[in-house]
Amino acid sequence: MTKTPRLLIADDHELVRATVAALLGAKGAMDVTECADMPSALRFIGQEGPFDLVLLDFTMPGMTLPDSLELAVKQNAPHPVAMLSGTAPPDIARRALNAGAKGILSKDMAPETLVNAIHIILSGDTYAPPAYLNGDRDAGRAMRLTPREMDVLRGICDGKANKEIARDLDVQEVTVKLHVKTLSRKLGARNRTHAAMIGRDLKLV
Repeated sequence: MTKTPRLLIADDHELVRATVAALLGAKGAMDVTECADMPSALRFIGQEGPFDLVLLDFTMPGMTLPDSLELAVKQNAPHPVAMLSGTAPPDIARRALNAGAKGILSKDMAPETLVNAIHIILSGDTYAPPAYLNGDRDAGRAMRLTPREMDVLRGICDGKANKEIARDLDVQEVTVKLHVKTLSRKLGARNRTHAAMIGRDLKLV
């Protein structure tokens, strides 16, 4: 009889955490435990681990590189630990892998891709898409948002509509829409929600 893999997901965004947990439970037939910060993750590993795989959000409360990751890797040995992120800059991805992470998984992966990536890690291999590891000089320049674009990004992260942001900044709504389009392009975001996720993960706001 095949053993059901036991996973721990630690992420402070409840919706993301619950969605990934539900996906892995349904499509991956995995037993998933959830928590919201690094201290809780270490406590769960100590009390209920080691888990077959631990997934850690790299921007959640209490997470530091390389210290927190190395501690989790040590506590969950001999089983793997991987990083879960909305977006991971190349330097973060490389530092995580150097600290012992066995994978870099994106929160916006297609469901089938995410499940397959986790199976790859569970099989003993490392999963790291080339896009996470290949530094791009132009990407660094693209992240340089203007002060006004930063104002708009903060508004998006606060859950405000374009009309509300326009009122706060005393500009026309069409101007806000233009800034949203430009900052989304610079961040590589598909939409405003994705832009907010990237902004938070990169600690721009």
